[in-house]
Amino acid sequence: MANVKGGAITKAAENKTVEAQQKKNLQDWIVSMKGQIAKALPSVLTPERFTRMVLTALSANPKLQACTPQSFLGAMMQAAQLGVEPNTPLGQAYLIPYKNKGIDEVQFQLGYKGLIDLAYRSGEITDIQAHEVHENDEFEYELGLNAKLRHIPALKERGPVILYYAVWHTKSGGYGFEVMSVEDIKEHAKKYSKAAQSSYSPWTTNFDSMAKKTVLKQALKYAPLKTDFVRAVAQDETIKTNIDVNMADMPDETVIEAEAVDRETGEITQNDDAILDASLDGGEK
Repeated sequence: MANVKGGAITKAAENKTVEAQQKKNLQDWIVSMKGQIAKALPSVLTPERFTRMVLTALSANPKLQACTPQSFLGAMMQAAQLGVEPNTPLGQAYLIPYKNKGIDEVQFQLGYKGLIDLAYRSGEITDIQAHEVHENDEFEYELGLNAKLRHIPALKERGPVILYYAVWHTKSGGYGFEVMSVEDIKEHAKKYSKAAQSSYSPWTTNFDSMAKKTVLKQALKYAPLKTDFVRAVAQDETIKTNIDVNMADMPDETVIEAEAVDRETGEITQNDDAILDASLDGGEK
């Protein structure tokens, strides 16, 4: 028994050594690209601040250390250029370990709070919210020419969550909303998210935030959005290994099923409307 225990301790020590070496290699690789990284960072983010974000993300999810350095840095750079913090309690964005082409890579995902932040920064949206509806809440909505939505949360014993909804208003007085049941959202995740069942996916660790993100995306399909916002949202759920001063210009390297390329036609299109529809209509890959 003593030998078994000693062997287990030795094995654990070896694993820690390997993990430490992987982390060191990633950090060394980032240091070697310091000049290129500095050029690609937005002016509001210093290389020192970016390095702290890198270390924080690695500490929050050690599984990221096993992913390719190029994809990790690509995901970090997307977060930096969009001005969202990944893998922090703010819930603005996530770095997800993702099996892509049989290789462990890092996928960048926006969180619902990051999506809200980008909507406000677009300059068109004056108010945007997402909420859950519990079984004992008073809730009613109506579509058609005179659409309306009314929600009064129960003061106590609200019961389980049964619905999610999102609503937005614009400077010109326009508005829109979307309502989805919990079942619809789960089906949406099952259909569009290859990583939904992963223990590292926010679908598993924080279903509520991903449900709100999904209903927000559906609602924003009908908002008067500018191209810059469309391009920003199109970076959601992507893997990029090339570093550029404008990461939005870099192609997504995620391998997905052909039928999921375009949710409606199955065709690959490149115009802004198609990008918007694909990015706002889909869940997480």
